[in-house]
Amino acid sequence: MGAAMVGWAHLPFGRLDGMGLEDLITRAGREALQHAGIDGTVVDGVWLGNLNGGFTPDVFASSLALQCDDALRWKPATRLENACASGSAALYAACDAIEAGRARVALVIGAEKMTAVSGAETTRILGDCGYSGEAGNPPGGFPGIFASIAQDYFAAHGDHLATLARIAAKNHANGALNPWAHMRKDLGFEFCNTVSDRNPMIAAPLRKTDCSLVSDGAAALILAADDAVADFPRAVRLRARVQVNDYLPMARRRVVDFEGPRRAWQQALQQAGCAVHDLSLAEVHDCFTIAELLTYEAMGLAPAGQGHRLLEDGTVLRSGRVPVNASGGLKAKGHPIGATGVSMHVVSAMQLMGEAGDLQVPGATLAGVFNMGGSAVANYVSILERAR
Repeated sequence: MGAAMVGWAHLPFGRLDGMGLEDLITRAGREALQHAGIDGTVVDGVWLGNLNGGFTPDVFASSLALQCDDALRWKPATRLENACASGSAALYAACDAIEAGRARVALVIGAEKMTAVSGAETTRILGDCGYSGEAGNPPGGFPGIFASIAQDYFAAHGDHLATLARIAAKNHANGALNPWAHMRKDLGFEFCNTVSDRNPMIAAPLRKTDCSLVSDGAAALILAADDAVADFPRAVRLRARVQVNDYLPMARRRVVDFEGPRRAWQQALQQAGCAVHDLSLAEVHDCFTIAELLTYEAMGLAPAGQGHRLLEDGTVLRSGRVPVNASGGLKAKGHPIGATGVSMHVVSAMQLMGEAGDLQVPGATLAGVFNMGGSAVANYVSILERAR
């Protein structure tokens, strides 16, 4: 018994001062139920992706989702956390329940309220997603970690600062078309490639434009078992889904090899019975631009050290053979931690149903999603297709 997405919702990402975590969860869940044309009576369980870690006092947040609809009272609700892949963890847990026959319809919500704490506190909370035995080494939290990865890549394959700027510029141009994006502004290559007061160096070689945004936001979706899909007007099937976890300590692996993402992509494509060039588009985890560059190579679009060619020949542009992050990605859309994995699946489902508006990739039939927790530690790859 497989599962398909039969309804969804996506709130605007950004600094949402008038909304707390409870507001984000309940509004996204309510809108997803409405989009699917159901109420809580037919939902068998709720799965919430949420990191928290100190962003808000609402640590025990799973039952907040019951306030989407009074008919959800008494239904099981569970919070899932797997760092920046918490949203995909929630989705996959709901799929597991459906495939095991314990649920036919599931509500999945991803939500995070990040902007109510200081920038320093945000860095500390996110830094706690790393290995405590390596805290502060390299310095600078996750920007420092991914800067170190970029340094290793540059040492092996040459200076690719301009490549990283092209990724940032591409995603900001795409994000300018996204009504849910935190930053809807086309910054251009020259701005992204130049260190300035408005684009300072955060952790060399990563500039501000190489780093994803700290955002509030939520997204939600309704999953249904295959034998229930006919009851809904739209359906996007998970043709394949794979989770691969690697060691948490970076000392036990060469992070720049992106071996976990590579294995996840290989297994998912094999499970789906397709090749990477069969994809109509991909939404990938660009927490930092170097992560997107490494993902090109991990997914098999280019050999190691050759990912830059995909930008130069246009393969990953909106008009290219395999557009990557047509939504603007984490770079422009924003990265509310728990919401990210759900958001990626939602915007991909919109593409496959031809309902993505200005973001639409013409004729999209097959989508790849890559959501990552930590420095290539928790790796989730889904292959999605329109069910009918």
